[in-house]
Amino acid sequence: MSYARKLFAASAVLSLCIAAPAFAKIETGSTVSDMTVTDSNGAVHNLSDFAGKKLILEWTNADCPYVKKHYTTDNMQKTQRLATADGDTVWLSIISSAPGKQGFVDGAKANQLTEIRAAAPTAVILDSEGTAGRAFAAKTTPHMFILDESQTLVYQGAIDDNRSANPADVAGAKNYVLATLEDLEAGRTVVDAETSPYGCSVKYGL
Repeated sequence: MSYARKLFAASAVLSLCIAAPAFAKIETGSTVSDMTVTDSNGAVHNLSDFAGKKLILEWTNADCPYVKKHYTTDNMQKTQRLATADGDTVWLSIISSAPGKQGFVDGAKANQLTEIRAAAPTAVILDSEGTAGRAFAAKTTPHMFILDESQTLVYQGAIDDNRSANPADVAGAKNYVLATLEDLEAGRTVVDAETSPYGCSVKYGL
């Protein structure tokens, strides 16, 4: 290979590395308490505000077929309602799509989607710069994270155990979010503390 080609190849590899940085995974069992986020109504929250409550983080992208699978079947909405029914659980739906990328929305559109889909998150977080997404190393939509009352990360991974995008496959799948909440309620160690997330890649900017 000529020097010019070697230089070009090296430059291409460097550019690829810069464009697609690796995100450090937050280990299950770690405490996650200090992160500021802004919701679709412009309100600012810190994760520390939710100490004493269970916290569910759902990475979402309304245009992703895997997300559509769970919303068109009411599976995500049902999970949101069941999870927050006790008043001791907070659910944040997080949109980390960058401007110009699939799934990017502003606050008004995010609120419209919540209303149209009869979704029931506590709040929708706009993370177009990808700060929260990168901090959690969120990879897919959906990608779920659950913190207990002490703000310890007790679950991260898929919403369920059927990796298909077919809405018909929701029925009969094991819902890892509800299973985790059942384990916590019973005082048990979470059985499936980590699973492999599936879905569309999170559409981060550069």
